[in-house]
Amino acid sequence: MSTHWNPPIEPSPREQKILSRSKAKKLYAFLRAHRHELFDEAFQQELSSMYGPQAPGGSEAVPPALLAMVTILQAAFHVSDADAVEEADNDRRWQMVLDCLDHDGAPFSQGTLYNFRQRLIEHDMDRRLLDRTVELARKLGGFGHRNLRAAFDASPLFGAGRVEDTFNLIGHAAREVVRTAAQRLAVPVEQVAQRAGIPVLNASSIKAGLDINWDDPNARTEALTELVRQVDSLALWLAQELAESVEQPPLKEQLQTMRRLIAQDTEPDPGGLSKRRVREGVAKERQISVRDPEMRHGRKSKSSRVDGYKRHLAIDLDLRLILGAAVTSANRPEAEAMPELLEALSNEQLVELLIDRGYLSAAEIETLRRNGVVVRCKPFPLRNRGRFTKADFAVDLEARTATCPNGIVVGIEPGRTVHFPPHSCDPCPLRASCTTTRLGTGRSLTIHTQEAFHQDLRAAHSDPAARRALRERTHVEHSLAHLGQSQGRRGRYLGRRKNLFDVRRHAAVANLHTAARLLKAA
Repeated sequence: MSTHWNPPIEPSPREQKILSRSKAKKLYAFLRAHRHELFDEAFQQELSSMYGPQAPGGSEAVPPALLAMVTILQAAFHVSDADAVEEADNDRRWQMVLDCLDHDGAPFSQGTLYNFRQRLIEHDMDRRLLDRTVELARKLGGFGHRNLRAAFDASPLFGAGRVEDTFNLIGHAAREVVRTAAQRLAVPVEQVAQRAGIPVLNASSIKAGLDINWDDPNARTEALTELVRQVDSLALWLAQELAESVEQPPLKEQLQTMRRLIAQDTEPDPGGLSKRRVREGVAKERQISVRDPEMRHGRKSKSSRVDGYKRHLAIDLDLRLILGAAVTSANRPEAEAMPELLEALSNEQLVELLIDRGYLSAAEIETLRRNGVVVRCKPFPLRNRGRFTKADFAVDLEARTATCPNGIVVGIEPGRTVHFPPHSCDPCPLRASCTTTRLGTGRSLTIHTQEAFHQDLRAAHSDPAARRALRERTHVEHSLAHLGQSQGRRGRYLGRRKNLFDVRRHAAVANLHTAARLLKAA
């Protein structure tokens, strides 16, 4: 089989019969009709460049374009690698799209799919796959290069790794270390745990092995101290028995993870010598899963916690196409995804951008505005419990002054907090309507580094036409909702990059549905 995929363009009589019975799944028909355009000669060469001189898959070369089509079908119909092989072997619709109706068995194996996905990620070709669906949709809809109106937004993506408490996190990390040591020594895991002085790992669970009254805070401290003691014993034993291996992967990384978890989740107990207790508060960048170390605690709201990631989308507001995607840990601000989202628009003539407030702190915003891009966003509310807000002060950025409602003028500097003088604020007849600070302390006013932009946002929010324009941001919210229905609320893979791959392939499927709609309307 050649590494170039060259399926016929016109459907055969057998395929026409299949198409006539597949109306409920119109994506099959669309992919069959336009696969040669999606995987044109240029794109197939890009896919082939991921491989060296050896065959892309197994003993017989499988065209990368065919495997990319399988990737699309997997996302569209929620199919695993093993099931994809079965579908290609038994489902005539899959066989029609993959041009293997006459094959005896699937033209690829489960391992071939896995290896292809790894290459796709390594070479960032999942981004190009998404780009190709955008290019195809614009071509079928008859749209060429034009000014772009875009929107960015994010939604939660719960991680696939198990979230664990302090005891189980440390125990799980220690168990990974013991498993690797057992493999190195070619002895049972239980034997290594016993010899290393960490018998708690041989119990049915960490907490069962510690065997305490978990409602007693003192007993919890004693148990944690014992667990840390056994972990220290393990580290000491490894330094003696596997001195060379502890400085090499994977044991080196596993030991680092184990020590990091102890440092982030425990602290010395002031009430007992050499005792450890669970750390008060949450450490910054706290690791919450051993299986997926990139997962983090985040919040969608004060009452809604997210354990995992955030997925971000950049969409074309006029055509409803997903142009780019990003994935960040759940605790990171939306602004950190801005560079990756803007990179997806690097070949576009961006003229207008609608964003959520979470992206406002991105440094790239000011650059966009200087380049003439209209940035629309709902302004942050100015609250002061019924008293004067910043909007009641005259902030003159050119003169660098701020004037309070009583006419007192002070100098300002962007990015700094200014304080009005107490000798003016204490006797002020408007004090009760301005501040609740104690006497001798004047009213403060924080000037944002991009105060002019925030003033513009507040002014635009009072304009009905500007509010109407901003409401178009709901289109990106709808795209996120549809992507959530397709991909699900929980990530399929471990790690940020693999979850980005999953977001991109589901976004590609969404674009193919949009392409079919644009074609029908053309």
